[in-house]
Amino acid sequence: MAIVLGAIADDFTGATDLANNLVRSGMRCVQVIGVPHAALALDDVDAVVVALKSRSCAVECAVEDSLAALDWLQAQGARQIFFKYCSTFDSTDAGNIGPVTEALMTRLGATQTVMVPAFPVNGRTVYQGHLFVGDRLLNESGMQHHPLNPMTDADLVRVLSRQVARPVGLASHSVLARGGEATRRHLEALHEQGVGHVVCDTLDDRDLAAIAAAVVDLPLVTGGSGLGQALPVEYRRCGWLAEVAEPGRLAPSAGTALVLSGSCSRATLAQVARFLEHHPGMALDPLALAEGEDHLQDALTFARERLADGGPVLVYASADPERVKAAQATLGAERAGQLVEDALGRLARTLVEEGVGRLVVAGGETSGAVVSALGVRTLRIGEQIDPGVPWTQAPLAGREAPLSLALKSGNFGGPDFFTRAFEVLT
Repeated sequence: MAIVLGAIADDFTGATDLANNLVRSGMRCVQVIGVPHAALALDDVDAVVVALKSRSCAVECAVEDSLAALDWLQAQGARQIFFKYCSTFDSTDAGNIGPVTEALMTRLGATQTVMVPAFPVNGRTVYQGHLFVGDRLLNESGMQHHPLNPMTDADLVRVLSRQVARPVGLASHSVLARGGEATRRHLEALHEQGVGHVVCDTLDDRDLAAIAAAVVDLPLVTGGSGLGQALPVEYRRCGWLAEVAEPGRLAPSAGTALVLSGSCSRATLAQVARFLEHHPGMALDPLALAEGEDHLQDALTFARERLADGGPVLVYASADPERVKAAQATLGAERAGQLVEDALGRLARTLVEEGVGRLVVAGGETSGAVVSALGVRTLRIGEQIDPGVPWTQAPLAGREAPLSLALKSGNFGGPDFFTRAFEVLT
């Protein structure tokens, strides 16, 4: 049976975020890490999300990887393609959101698509084309300090227009409020004017439902994971998707519990602080990592001793913007980030080999480094911990029980996320 939805995500936690919403809306979902080299057994799967690491790489690399993912998904028979990016529209003026979208449109022969980054349940909304995080404009939300893709403009029509060749238009809230058919007619009118990209206002789930009804027949849709929770309703209405009991059922978990955090977002910094009030943790210092192996070995020793006491244990490189800038000033932004990613990846590989079976990872880049170090290729998506973050399970060679793995976007989750995650799994 062909899959209904094939998604291409520009980072690992973003892929999991979308897969989580698809499962919560009744779709059986598998996430794959990178483009598979062969077909997979997808008889009991409705959606596949291909997780790339293309958010912050060179535009040419992002386009190449995304087109390879598209080719593979089309070979699996996907009815609709979804390009998933962050609900904070992380992207520089050069890309990568716009160039990847246009490359996918060209390959699919699509002449129009929608841009729907909003995820209202997590406080990401769009009004008059401007993206808000909670009650703050994007460029006043802390995202203006993002170390890789600082977002200094909240006007998405303006941001996207600097990245693409096709004209950019807007589907305003007043249009969406009239429902799916009115939204479809508005998209058609914009299409007649030559508009290829339509930024969609989105204030709540009713807006997402109207957008989904209007775009279910488009070959390509783009956005955050909010749209992923609305599309399955339309797939069922079209007769493409059957009702399934417990689409997120996973096997029982086993092993010790570890948290690895590389994100420096405000949300993750609060989660680190809350966790340290009750559980042990050790901070990684990029400057110390640059000096040699001793710092990493100290972290391994610390984690082993605390895991032997029953855990959970935290090892983190999360730090406030001033400390991040200081490390980047000395090492360079790219090297500082790579040192942290490599260290957390090595910690994950070693400690999982030694018995960690429940692992929480915070940060998109960190999650990519960890799953790569572990050699994880597929993830079965389970139940939600917090909006946008589910538990997943991955089979690993030499282990009877699968690894239970939660990949958290830096901005997601409440202050008690790290401790709550293990309670939910139990």
